[in-house]
Amino acid sequence: MPDLLLELLSEEIPARMQARAAEDLMRLACVGLKKAGLKFESAEAFVTPRRLTLVVEGLPEKLAAKSEERRGPRTDAPEKAVEGFKGSLPEGAKIEKRETEKGEFYFALVEQKGQATIDVIAEKIPEFIRGLSWPKSMRWADAKFNYVRPLQNVLCLFNEKIVHGEIHLGTDTFLKFSDCTLGHRFLSPKPFKVGNFADYKAKLEKAHVVLDPGKRRTTIEAEAEKLAKKEGLEFKDDPGLLDEVTGLVEWPVVLMGGIDKAFMELPPEVLTTVMRHHQKYFALLDKKGELAPRFIVVANTETTDKGKAIIAGNERVLRARLADAKFFWDQDLKRTLESRVDGLKDRVFHAKLGSVLDKVGRIVALAGNLAEPCGADAEDAKRAARLAKADLSTEMVGEFPELQGVMGRYYALQDGEKPEVAAAVAEHYSPLGPGDSCPSAPVSVTVALVDKIDSLVGFWAVEEKPTGSKDPYALRRASLSVIRLILENELTLAIREVIEAAWNNFPDGNDRDRLHAFQEDLRFFIFDRLKVYLRDKGIPPDLIDALFASGGEDDLLRIVRKADVLKTFLNTDNGANLLIAYKRANNIVEIESKKDNQTYFEFPNEDQFQQDEEHVLLTMLNNIARFGGTNHEMVEFEIIVQRLAALREPVDALFDHVTVNCSDKALRENRLRLLNQILATMNSIADFSQIEGGER
Repeated sequence: MPDLLLELLSEEIPARMQARAAEDLMRLACVGLKKAGLKFESAEAFVTPRRLTLVVEGLPEKLAAKSEERRGPRTDAPEKAVEGFKGSLPEGAKIEKRETEKGEFYFALVEQKGQATIDVIAEKIPEFIRGLSWPKSMRWADAKFNYVRPLQNVLCLFNEKIVHGEIHLGTDTFLKFSDCTLGHRFLSPKPFKVGNFADYKAKLEKAHVVLDPGKRRTTIEAEAEKLAKKEGLEFKDDPGLLDEVTGLVEWPVVLMGGIDKAFMELPPEVLTTVMRHHQKYFALLDKKGELAPRFIVVANTETTDKGKAIIAGNERVLRARLADAKFFWDQDLKRTLESRVDGLKDRVFHAKLGSVLDKVGRIVALAGNLAEPCGADAEDAKRAARLAKADLSTEMVGEFPELQGVMGRYYALQDGEKPEVAAAVAEHYSPLGPGDSCPSAPVSVTVALVDKIDSLVGFWAVEEKPTGSKDPYALRRASLSVIRLILENELTLAIREVIEAAWNNFPDGNDRDRLHAFQEDLRFFIFDRLKVYLRDKGIPPDLIDALFASGGEDDLLRIVRKADVLKTFLNTDNGANLLIAYKRANNIVEIESKKDNQTYFEFPNEDQFQQDEEHVLLTMLNNIARFGGTNHEMVEFEIIVQRLAALREPVDALFDHVTVNCSDKALRENRLRLLNQILATMNSIADFSQIEGGER
């Protein structure tokens, strides 16, 4: 069956935008073609630095003919309405009057002939191109058309024929679709014609363009590993950089360069940052797993000297960058971290929250409060908190912001600080995301935790919390980091108390009204992030809702452990059936309360019981209720859940042998109170109305 081939050739597309653009083009095309009535077998998109390519296979040659009936206005409608309806119809439409339940209306029968697919595509392609959404786009010359970079050519073929269409770029500028494209900018710059996708892909390869990003990525990785192995080294795995470099080249040529040994005395993070972030070089490791004086660079062209000039040029650039880094390192070592702390008063943290020094003062105080529950020495935690931000004023971090915290650790060790204090300075920003490791050393955990809690409390207090998709201060990430720090280190902390302890360190810390105005909202925000985190861990959100809705629980770790216990219980026969019985009892009480216009919260009167099932059930409910409240310790909670399992049998017996809605009014009310007591007892540990049925 016929295929569609589309290529959008432009100036270089930024690597970070390429994958998303390919996905968007395929999505727009698939949706647009289906909406036009065109079915197809498959669609695939490819991207290189200069081109977006789409191939759609298995399209029909023409749309099937169809007839459509359209209802117009009433026959007695104003003349303009009638004329407008008639004017909207294509030539040849048959119009008739027809009586309906709502009166007499005009109806039109429109016969549509099967349109050629190539004509439909000519209409749709400009829509697909204009529909592409870029993080940043541009216009050029007098063009009104927006695209990521100047668009140079549109190759568009259907069934090996040129699609006769065009894209309007500006006032009098049109870019007509063609059957031509260009190869590599330098190695094969001449245009050439193609007939279909297979021909296109093969000719691009000959013209030094590897169309498939996956193939370019594999080539780079394989060649880099080959060069490293030849030197007895190991290619350092860096998926992010590999993806980025894949998006920078159409014809990858992998080369190896050297690093002057004089620079190998710099911290390895400095070397890798300069290479990775600034030069897009890959690092190599020696047999000990340490950084080797070699790097991998991926060129986008072949040279007659087999890359010697390219290697020499890149070594020269790297040498200059590392010389700067060495200078910054030497200058920074002339001062201690402690001597830099007071200078943080000149750095604004936030206009409403003071300077970075103000923040340091707050996290030092909070570190003293939370050190013990985190298992850390209070003095070490406060010392690490005081030094945590000091490296922001160093020359190295000023030039390479990616190294904040990391450089602080090196400078702290140079100053003779304790290793655990220095480690906490480096780790206090972590975890930065779901893929980042979480600190586990007590001092590091303490400082990382207080830094994020201070930010959450501060921004909530000044009403700078996230709204919709906007989160300029990364507070969602901060709250997830707080959750991970607590759960992965098994910390017992009450969120309300932590929020209050942090607020006490702000200038308005004595203002209890302001605290109460945001405390619960921030608590809910953290718990919402907890549900997101736990959903990925296999714990159903409704269990978290059930425990949270009960109102008394405020310990994240205990909530998660309780959720695990509840999940295990509800996956047993006793648990599943008890949940069904709960919902049955809840439905009966709700219906009867509404019917009677009264509640049944009162405790049932045992003297009115007439059957053994009533006595047995109440006795078991009392055995559970004696624990009282909702803020149970884990041992108590597990005992209660065990007793809930035993509750299934007497509850079933009650429904099997006792008639709740009996004719005796007093007896009926007492039995409804007994049903309500089932709900109250179960809800004392979790709101079971929040829990959905089914396998968990």
